[in-house]
Amino acid sequence: MSEGKGYEGHRKRLRTRFATAGADGLLDYEFIELLLTYSIPRRDTKPIAKALLKRFKNLQGILDAETPELVEVNGIGKETALFIKILKGLITKYHRENLLQNPKFRSPTDVTDYLKVEMGGLKDEQFRCLFLNNQNELISEDIIQTGTVDQAVVYPRKILEKGLHYKATAVILVHNHPGGGLNPSKSDIELTRKIKEAASGIGLKVHDHIIVTRNGYFSMHEAGLI
Repeated sequence: MSEGKGYEGHRKRLRTRFATAGADGLLDYEFIELLLTYSIPRRDTKPIAKALLKRFKNLQGILDAETPELVEVNGIGKETALFIKILKGLITKYHRENLLQNPKFRSPTDVTDYLKVEMGGLKDEQFRCLFLNNQNELISEDIIQTGTVDQAVVYPRKILEKGLHYKATAVILVHNHPGGGLNPSKSDIELTRKIKEAASGIGLKVHDHIIVTRNGYFSMHEAGLI
């Protein structure tokens, strides 16, 4: 038996297990190994999958990794790194389309799955606004600032301008904590208060300020801070 055909038999078994039991039927490294077979057709992808897990800890870490980081792993070239980024883009689009097809927000969990995928792995802090109509349906998602989130007066002004432009009646504030901590800082709470006060002047209600990381979220509304 040739080396290549040996890999084909192993891959066929992985595909059969996935077809039968889904992703839960595979160990993490086996699932990644299976994914890599579609980008690396003529190599044993098991050691590459294990190397990725060793470097980035889990599937989320792999998907969030930047291309220069990915290609540092033995066996990962630019094309495979691109393949991994395409997978991340597909997952993000899935959650975003689900959000847009079911746009009425009733609780933070209606949006946090999407936000964790879209923002949780960002290396820099980012501040976004989700503008809603009077039915709590999403009108627009806007990036307000990338970089350090602070109490700069630019936030209320930009948010008010966009709220008026969209004729929004409510807004959900969102930013990420790249360091992984979920608790809001005093600056986060003060910034929220300033935005809420400014927005009330034009009839724009601040429903929530959500902080997201890779693995979780913090809702100021749920915590009684709004």
